[in-house]
Amino acid sequence: MDDDWICGRLGEDEPWMLGAVNPPVFENSLFTFASAEELGEAIMNEDERYVYWRGTNPTVDLLQRKLAALERGERAKCFGSGMGAISATISSLVSAGDHVLVLGAVYGPTTQFLRYLEKFGVTHTHVDDLAECAGAIRAETRVLYFESPSYMAYAVVDVAEVAGWAREHGLVSVMDNTWSTPLFQKPLTMGVDLVVHSLSKYIGGHSDLVGGVVAGSAELIRPLALTEYQLYGAAMSPHDAAKAIKGLRTLPVRMAAHQERGLAVAGFLAGHPRVRAVNHPGLPSHPGHALALRQMSGFSSLFSFELDTESRQDVGRFLDKLRHFRIGVSWGGFESLVNAPALTVEESVRATMGVPTGLVRLSVGLEPADVLIKDLGLALEGLSA
Repeated sequence: MDDDWICGRLGEDEPWMLGAVNPPVFENSLFTFASAEELGEAIMNEDERYVYWRGTNPTVDLLQRKLAALERGERAKCFGSGMGAISATISSLVSAGDHVLVLGAVYGPTTQFLRYLEKFGVTHTHVDDLAECAGAIRAETRVLYFESPSYMAYAVVDVAEVAGWAREHGLVSVMDNTWSTPLFQKPLTMGVDLVVHSLSKYIGGHSDLVGGVVAGSAELIRPLALTEYQLYGAAMSPHDAAKAIKGLRTLPVRMAAHQERGLAVAGFLAGHPRVRAVNHPGLPSHPGHALALRQMSGFSSLFSFELDTESRQDVGRFLDKLRHFRIGVSWGGFESLVNAPALTVEESVRATMGVPTGLVRLSVGLEPADVLIKDLGLALEGLSA
């Protein structure tokens, strides 16, 4: 099925839509039944039947169907945040005494959650590359978790190779695919077991919702939906689901524009004398560019670059001189954003992560590329002064 059709029309011509152009938002917290027997059957299958908002909802369910189809998965489950999806997914796969193997740099709160699990007897180990996995795996290892491109560094991982290694060793592979969106990369087709996303980023696309999703086989999604989803209470609201559905309608067009503008800005920075390195997989100079071309069909506009400085003051001064890039967290919306770990992350933590002082992260939005390039050029000139 064509991705553009999935984004724009899948499930939107069914009788319950009543011909509405926009999917109805079901605001009710509960659903009633014609008999006690029907209620009992519904509760036994609350991951698929409409009983109570905390289980599922027709508006949310439509979004789940679209996202599962985009990822080429059997099922998807949406959550009230990306961390809701990540924490529920990991929790569903481990018990006390188990071990999680983390490959490469991953989203900071994911690492924080893994540390939180230590008080329940679940341990984890970070490794830099697949070659180190053999020495880090244990008899109690259950999960291999990774991102590609990786967090902050945007290193590219051979997804099929990692998924194959995990399968050979009896591990469930979980990959965060937020950077690429399901349009530009489909990990499930390369052997990954479960894929997670923050819907707050490109899929929502307008910085007006917080949400998350996990997609994969029905065998893995159903127990997660019946247990962790229900007990953790990180339910997605129907209003946020409706916003995400609207975001999907324009996702193919927006991602093409993000890619174009992001590459233009990255190319400018790659040639600037005050920039040491640009970490964008779409640039031919990126070490993982050839691999990215093989397993991805496009590139988003989130990347990092390193200023030619060891001074936190220089980094702060650079950010303050920008006028069109707004200073803030998150990414994936219309607006261009800038952030710098040196200003927000403790130095000891950055050293552990291998993040240099001069690292700056850009989320290139949908403003004209020439305006953004001029903005960066002026700020870089100010850094030289």
